[in-house]
Amino acid sequence: MDITLIIKSLILGVVEGLTEFLPISSTGHLILAGDLLDFNDDKAKLFTIVIQVGAILAICWEYRAKIGSVLSGLTSDRQAQKFVLNLMIAFMPLATLGLLFGKHIKAALFKPVPVALAFIIGAFVIIWAEKREHKIRVESVDDLSPLDALKLGIAQAFALIPGTSRSGATIIGGLLFGLSRKASTEFSFFLAIPTLVVASLYDLYKHRDLLHVESDALSFAVGLIAAFISALLAVKGLLRYISHHDFIIFAWYRIVFGVVVIASAYSGLVQWTVD
Repeated sequence: MDITLIIKSLILGVVEGLTEFLPISSTGHLILAGDLLDFNDDKAKLFTIVIQVGAILAICWEYRAKIGSVLSGLTSDRQAQKFVLNLMIAFMPLATLGLLFGKHIKAALFKPVPVALAFIIGAFVIIWAEKREHKIRVESVDDLSPLDALKLGIAQAFALIPGTSRSGATIIGGLLFGLSRKASTEFSFFLAIPTLVVASLYDLYKHRDLLHVESDALSFAVGLIAAFISALLAVKGLLRYISHHDFIIFAWYRIVFGVVVIASAYSGLVQWTVD
């Protein structure tokens, strides 16, 4: 048993779970955490794919009643059919652009300093969105139209830029398009299910030669469980938070975090893997 690897797995699992559904970019945090832990090789990339499953399961558990209702009503309930159709529509922009440009984006931007810059730019987008007058016309995810879903899907596609935040892009897009905070946030949660499932399966297939179940099972299990528990706590906490607050605090966090990363990189305090 490699204790060091287990500890790294635990840390990255917690990082994934806490950041996946908050507007602060899980990919960005995992890139930076992996760099600090010296766990950023091909095996580490495979690991980050596996632990996403824990975050997905957290959403499935938190919304098990809603998901069960939708699945049971697929053949007869028009509302359930509309809900699934909206998810499919919203999923397509990211899936299409990811297939076309994902490889090039990863090669060019999956590095600490570009991620930090995306953190800061995304923060100012959040501040701008929050300072605008909100005209809410969609109170619930069940009230979304197919056009609303397409707009949210286009917003989510900006998350191909690491450090942008998939959930953040979807949530802030929702606010700009007239969704309530709750509707924007919950739709970003539901949209994460097909997005992360397909992305995980695709990446697992591509890196299947790196997967060694016997030697990796324990570290993967630790990371997955840590991601599940921390994601569940993050989701519950975010839903409570947005019932009384806006997203400005996340913008300030992004700015501070991004500035620290850039300053540490150019001062030599941290030897980030930057080209």
